[in-house]
Amino acid sequence: MKAAQDRQKSYADLRRRPNEFEVGDKVLLCVSLMKEVVRFGARGKLSPCFIGPFDIVEKVGKLAYRLALPNALAFSRVLDPEASELDESLTYEEQLVRILDKKVHSTRRKDITMVKVLWSNHRSQEATWETEHSMREQYPHFFSQVSKLLGRNFVKGGGRR
Repeated sequence: MKAAQDRQKSYADLRRRPNEFEVGDKVLLCVSLMKEVVRFGARGKLSPCFIGPFDIVEKVGKLAYRLALPNALAFSRVLDPEASELDESLTYEEQLVRILDKKVHSTRRKDITMVKVLWSNHRSQEATWETEHSMREQYPHFFSQVSKLLGRNFVKGGGRR
């Protein structure tokens, strides 16, 4: 097994070239994908894997560079540590803020009710579609209030009357 791995590695090493850049070069930035989140104007399969090109401003380390990013990619939201409860891994749980829309997704055998959910520390463009059943399980107190407010404003298909 080790001999086969070494042989394959030797083939791959012949085709690999070092990726070192200089100040002034242009590079593409790899973007990690998140399910159902609109990033850079598209979501899902259509969202880009790479964005750019961006200029290299400074070489920070052997393989680390500082890029000239546009203001649109700057961190627009800074969390207040006292306002959000961070755990040991410096993560926090998102909280349901508001339901923006409701629709019914019909399959051959059943109808699935979906709700468009606005999460805490997110903008309305980043709202996600979740199943109403799972949201009712996680936030039952929220839905008792929402059902009174929405009443019969929503009809099958997601539109308003």
